[in-house]
Amino acid sequence: MRNQSSGGRSPGSRKRPALLWLLLPYVLFLAVLPLVNRVTPTVQGLPFLFFWMLLATLATPLAVWLARRADLKRGRS
Repeated sequence: MRNQSSGGRSPGSRKRPALLWLLLPYVLFLAVLPLVNRVTPTVQGLPFLFFWMLLATLATPLAVWLARRADLKRGRS
């Protein structure tokens, strides 16, 4: 049975721009890595690369939470 609210499309084919938040960890970990791969400067006594990886690790749950929150606002669970 088709979902009438989606205009005849299957429920999974709707656009979900909130999922773009899930690209944030990918960009922070991989795409930017060649730019931050250095030991100096140090931030709070940590080499810059280590600080960057720590920052990206802490940003990952935030990105997942933002994507989930936006999905819930659109009525998806």
